Amino acid sequence: MIETELGPGLVEDLSGLLGDRLSTARIVREHHGKDTSFHPLCPPQAVVFPENEDEVCRIVRACLRHRTPIIPYGAGTPTEGHISALKGGVAVDMSRMNRILRVSPSDLDVTVEAGVTRKQLNNHLRDCGLFFPIDPGADATIGGMAATRASGTHAVRYGTMKENVLSLSVVLPNGERIRTARRARKSAAGYDLTSLFIGSAGTLGLITDVTLRLHGIPETVAAGVCGFPSLESAVATAIAVIQSGVPVARIELMDELSMRALNGYSRLDLPVAPTLIFELHGTAASVAEQSDLVAVLAGDNGGSTIEWRTRQEERNRLWQARHDIYFALLAQRPGAEGWPTDVCVPIASLADCIGETLSDLRSCSLPVAILGHVGDGNFHVLFAVDPTKPQELAEAKIFNDRMIRRAIAFDGTCTGEHGIGYGKLGYMDLEHGGAVSVMRALKQALDPNDVFNPGKVVPVMGRSATAGVAGQDDRARSLLHTPA
Repeated sequence: MIETELGPGLVEDLSGLLGDRLSTARIVREHHGKDTSFHPLCPPQAVVFPENEDEVCRIVRACLRHRTPIIPYGAGTPTEGHISALKGGVAVDMSRMNRILRVSPSDLDVTVEAGVTRKQLNNHLRDCGLFFPIDPGADATIGGMAATRASGTHAVRYGTMKENVLSLSVVLPNGERIRTARRARKSAAGYDLTSLFIGSAGTLGLITDVTLRLHGIPETVAAGVCGFPSLESAVATAIAVIQSGVPVARIELMDELSMRALNGYSRLDLPVAPTLIFELHGTAASVAEQSDLVAVLAGDNGGSTIEWRTRQEERNRLWQARHDIYFALLAQRPGAEGWPTDVCVPIASLADCIGETLSDLRSCSLPVAILGHVGDGNFHVLFAVDPTKPQELAEAKIFNDRMIRRAIAFDGTCTGEHGIGYGKLGYMDLEHGGAVSVMRALKQALDPNDVFNPGKVVPVMGRSATAGVAGQDDRARSLLHTPA
């Protein structure tokens, strides 16, 4: 069993370093032990709030001396149990490391501390005529977005965090600080360490600052909403738009339940039908040309007339409603928690994968919605479950398992952007096969004492994902959700 308190030696070390920026208060620990999904509360034994990289190094060394786990914490918005303290330990809250260190408009890049949020960054960049495009919906921290390889609505045009991070500063599990790369836009010098740490979810190191690519704010932006007679026709349109080479910036899919919830929660009056929301970026002439082509392709699939919104206030309201869809759907069932899940498949397989998933979900007794960033083959399913009813969790688990196996059979992935955490740990061998042993070797080489975010991302050597983590402590056994 996990001890409820840290050892006195570690408390003395951390309090001497941080003073009142070490907290063992229950409310603080619980805030840092629950993400935005159905995963149960699993708090750390303490929370620390460093203010600079030197403090992070010293925190890591102290925890290493006492063999105490470290769980990096950004904004607390993951959905697969990334921040759950499966073996107890210390949550390292990076929110006070929130300085924008350097902006280089001529180089189109910026360096920020890990606790800077994406909205904070874009507010700072606005006067430079630049923006950072990665938009996962939540006002996540840049460090957290790098650690989870975030993407979101703009990924179809601008890529994910992987394509937009130039360099990282990382504190390794031995307390050493490294810089993964220089600021050059490309390099052939050695292993790509930047990509190694992006998506590692704090299992290999703790990110302290990030150097990012920036983009010019487009001259013209237009967003349009288009309803369809069926989800299949909406998906067919999304595929046609991508295959026609339209440089669409966003293309979002929502089913009827999503649209009904969106209208009620955000007080909009959009048609309750399977829907695509488009956004186009460019010059006035190029956006006009692109919008005409999108309208033709949508019409060929029975889509409604598209009303394009070019005023920023209207577009902001529309996209805020889209970002709030998770809470809008849960508001349809008071007291429920969300089981959000996602997969990603090659774009040519998207229609078949969504069609088979839709057919499968017709027999589900739970409220369930399909939505997603279909421009890059990524779609989401959200179950609204009563966490006090094991039968509902079991039912969601069965449908989730079938959807994941279906996506992998299409040569896709068990998660396009939510990540593995511990919620999808059981699918790593199925998706990656022998490559998982390479991942284990990397984890063992960098973190031989398993101090950094244990029980996440990589299954334990020599056991199934369930046995490997659950055998470490009773709390993890009650939390893990493995394939059916």
